Amino acid sequence: MKPDIDFEPAVGRYLRLNIAGEPHRVYVETAGQGVPLLCLHTAGADTRQYRALQNDAGILERFQVIAFDLPWHGKSSPPAGWHQCRYRLTTQGYEAAVLAVADALALARPLVMGCSIGGRMVLHLALSHPDRFGGAIGLQSGAHVDPYYDLEWLNRPDVHGGEVCAGIVSGLIGPGSPEVHRWETLWHYMQSGPGVFQGDLHFYTADGDIREKAAAIDTRRCPLWLLTGEYDYSCTPEDTAHLGERIAGARWQIMEGMGHFPMSEDPDRFLRYLRPVLEEAAAGRAARLD
Repeated sequence: MKPDIDFEPAVGRYLRLNIAGEPHRVYVETAGQGVPLLCLHTAGADTRQYRALQNDAGILERFQVIAFDLPWHGKSSPPAGWHQCRYRLTTQGYEAAVLAVADALALARPLVMGCSIGGRMVLHLALSHPDRFGGAIGLQSGAHVDPYYDLEWLNRPDVHGGEVCAGIVSGLIGPGSPEVHRWETLWHYMQSGPGVFQGDLHFYTADGDIREKAAAIDTRRCPLWLLTGEYDYSCTPEDTAHLGERIAGARWQIMEGMGHFPMSEDPDRFLRYLRPVLEEAAAGRAARLD
């Protein structure tokens, strides 16, 4: 008698593609069917943060949840010759990666959702490529943040990089988040490659500043939803309120009890906020495709 095998729905594969003319090997996970939902992870982390969405039967009935590890992250390797350069994420490079993956997978006007640096990137995508996406959902989406600690601690030979990265972000998790999810979220950070978290923060604290441009986002072409945890001091509720009020037509909400990593730190609570947004986004996308 064969034993029962309890596989989760997500299927992972390696995608070979060029990003800005450079060959890459990018790890992609997909689950479900229907409306494509492209998910962008946080700085220094990877697609495992979206495990709850890719295991939710109700969401998978209507949505194809797609998540990929940025180059240098998770199971995606850095490009050849990586040891001869310093990794720094830029707006141009980040946009190129998202668009290259969407094109390689032949996604037609997908919804795009990102958290933290991913939340910042959805703002850039909604501004610069509004007709490529059926809607944008920003989690912990701030237009800018000034560094509030010395970033050099994230990549020093006398410091354990993974542990210091996890230590720095640990305070960003909501105080009521279940312990099992809190520690799994931190484990993802403990596994980050040397200098990767620091390199991502170049985009988050400097290059990706969109304060002067955000008000130009046209939500008639790319609808925008913003969801932010009340305990986040990196992208604060005030930051989200200010951004939401500046962008005409943006819809925003503060999630009670949650911090900076809603989809991984407290998935059950997060999905209660996300489900109605997904339904609204899918309906709006369908209307614009007709």
